[in-house]
Amino acid sequence: MSIPLNIDWQQILLHLFNFAILAGGLYLLLYKPVKDFMDKRTEHYRSIDEEAKARLSEAEGLKADYDRQLKTVDEEIAAREEKAAKAAKQVKEEELHKAKEQAGKIISDAKKEAQREYDNIIESAQKEVSDMVITATEKLLLHSNAEQEFDQFLTTAERSVQGE
Repeated sequence: MSIPLNIDWQQILLHLFNFAILAGGLYLLLYKPVKDFMDKRTEHYRSIDEEAKARLSEAEGLKADYDRQLKTVDEEIAAREEKAAKAAKQVKEEELHKAKEQAGKIISDAKKEAQREYDNIIESAQKEVSDMVITATEKLLLHSNAEQEFDQFLTTAERSVQGE
């Protein structure tokens, strides 16, 4: 059988068979393991990405929760500060009231003491005036026997005592 251009069909079929074996071998030995490795690697990175996204959303949820808690704590702190300010104001008012009561008592006691001192001074002054009148009367009686001068002195003394 003579084929034009010296083409040997048997050689062509053997080359095709060799090529098929080579392509199958390369597919099984190189392409499939590399493709499987790349698919696993892609799936690994995809799972890492999904896990990172899940963690990110969880972290954002925690952040929002912490922000709410901080806001609540800030409100609670403000409420406690207000309560403490009210308590301090009440204590201040109580202390002021006590101080006013003490001041009133001190003033009252001072007035009573001043009145006692005044009474003592008046009594002392009256005693001194009486003593001076008696002394003057004795001197008048001793130095002069005149009744008229004595009567005049007594009248003057009575007027001065009554005038007080």
